[in-house]
Amino acid sequence: MTRTPSPSRSAATLHDVAREAGVSLATASRVLNGSTRKVAESYRVKVEAAAAQLGYTPNLSAQATARGTSAVVALLVADIADPYFGQLASGVARGADEAGLVVTIAITERDPQREVALVRALRGQRPRGLILAASRTSGPDAVGLDAELDAFQGMGGQVVMLGPAPEGIRSVAVDNVGGARALATRLRELGYDEAIVIGAREGIQTSDDRIDGFTRGFTAGGGRIREVVRCGFTRDAGYDAAETLLAGEIPTGTVIFGISDVVAIGVMSAVRDAGREVGTDIAVAGFDDIATGRDIRPGLTTARVPLDELGYRALHATIDEEWDAAQPALAVEPVVRGSTPARV
Repeated sequence: MTRTPSPSRSAATLHDVAREAGVSLATASRVLNGSTRKVAESYRVKVEAAAAQLGYTPNLSAQATARGTSAVVALLVADIADPYFGQLASGVARGADEAGLVVTIAITERDPQREVALVRALRGQRPRGLILAASRTSGPDAVGLDAELDAFQGMGGQVVMLGPAPEGIRSVAVDNVGGARALATRLRELGYDEAIVIGAREGIQTSDDRIDGFTRGFTAGGGRIREVVRCGFTRDAGYDAAETLLAGEIPTGTVIFGISDVVAIGVMSAVRDAGREVGTDIAVAGFDDIATGRDIRPGLTTARVPLDELGYRALHATIDEEWDAAQPALAVEPVVRGSTPARV
C-alpha cells in the first residue's frame, strides 16, 4: 500500500525511510547521503522507493559528512551588481548544471578581511569547491587568507583563483597585461597621443596588471600617459575621478582608459555632464566587454574578456581530477567602437 505523507504530518526522517525499506539506518544513510561505500543494488532500490513514498528530503549536512564535501560550489565575487561578475557567474552555473552541482554566491565587497571571514564560514559548510573571482589583493589587509585556503583544501575542498595564485591553488588566468597592451597599441594606431588611466588602488592585482599593460603599450608606440588616477572598480568611482579631472584642463583628443567597463561607463557619464562629447572630444575605453558597453551610445571601445568561458573553465578547474594546470591564459582582444573614433 502506497503511503502519501499528509501536509500536516512532520517531515519524514532517515529512520522512517530505513524502517519502510526494511534496512538498517546505516544502509539508508549510505544510499541517500552519498557515501562512497558500496550498497547492494536490491537495497538501493528499496531505500530509494521508500524515500519517494515518504517524501523524504536528504539532509545536506549529513551528505557532506558522508562524502567529505557537499554537492555545492561556492563562488566569491566582489560585487554582484557588476555585470562582469554576472556574466562570469553564468559560465560557472552552466558548468555546475552539467555536473549536477549547485552554485552558492557570496559577496566580498572587495574587503580582504571580509573575504577571509567568508572562506572560514564556507569551510564549515563543506562545499566541493571554492572559486575566488574577486581580484587578489596584496598587502597587510590580506593577512590570513592563505591559511584559510589551506585549511579549506585540507578538508577536501578544491580552491580555484582567477589570476595568480599561491602554490598548491589552482588558477584560471586572463591575459590582463597582454590585453591592455593590445588595446593601448590599437588606440595609438587610431591616432591618440595622450591618455589618462583610471584604476583601482595599488595592490589589487587585476587593476595593477591592466595599468601596467596599457602603460607599456601606449608609451611603446610614442604616446604619453598624462596621469594615472587611483580610485575603485565601480561606476561611481569612475564618474567621480573623471569629474575631478574634467574640472581641470583635458585637451580634446585625450583618451581616458578605465580599467573596467563599469569604470569607463562612469567616465562617459561624467564627460557628458561636463558638457563635453564622448568620442570626438574626449575618447573613452574600458576593459571586459560587458553587454552594457555594446548597447550604450556611442558604443564603448574595450578589451574583450570571454567571461562566460572564464567562469566555465573555473568550474571545471574546481571539479576535474585531471585538470591541466599548464593551460594558457585566456586571450583578450581589443574591440573598437564609437567611443574612440580614429583621429588619423
